Amino acid sequence: MDQLLLDITPSPRPTLDNFVVGRNEELLSALRHAVSGKGAERCIYLWGDLGCGKSHLLSACANSSPDGIYAKGSVPEPANIVAVDDVDSFNNAEQIALFNLYNLMREQGGMLVMSGAMSPLHLRMRDDLRTRLGWGLVYQVQTLSDEEKQEALAKHALDKGFLLAPEISHYLLRHGRRDLPSLISALDELDEQSRKLHRAPTIPLLKTILN
Repeated sequence: MDQLLLDITPSPRPTLDNFVVGRNEELLSALRHAVSGKGAERCIYLWGDLGCGKSHLLSACANSSPDGIYAKGSVPEPANIVAVDDVDSFNNAEQIALFNLYNLMREQGGMLVMSGAMSPLHLRMRDDLRTRLGWGLVYQVQTLSDEEKQEALAKHALDKGFLLAPEISHYLLRHGRRDLPSLISALDELDEQSRKLHRAPTIPLLKTILN
């Protein structure tokens, strides 16, 4: 019978402090300035490849305010900080709702941060919405290097309560999916299985997970 596990070390919620910066120093500085309420521009659009950290940053912005809202696949109500992920996947009705939210928050105040896979110029969306997405600050989220991914994995392991051997992160990068969310998911499964078996995380155990 499999042993049931009590996960007493859940992953920490996304914040701007636990984002692995890499080459995104200017972007992170702009977000810190904006969520503090000091920035003049209150609309920010982020774009980049899958797994580059867009969702983390949007969640972190929402988490920085007691009434912040993070939404993916839908358009929420106005709030002090609203983060809307993957807007390039919206259908026409959702684009209209986002257009209305954008205008409403510009009138009422608050910070609106959004993300998509491409820059506003290349989005296949309504012209009026695409234009507005380009009016504010626009940043490309730069993908982490292998060294920065290893740093992120090591930090995540520490947050989960164990030290990650360098050879394990090296193996993950060579044989696993290379985007950071997939790497972290594999690391979480390795941690769960190692605790379940009462053994340290090892490459042989990692091989069984990846296979």
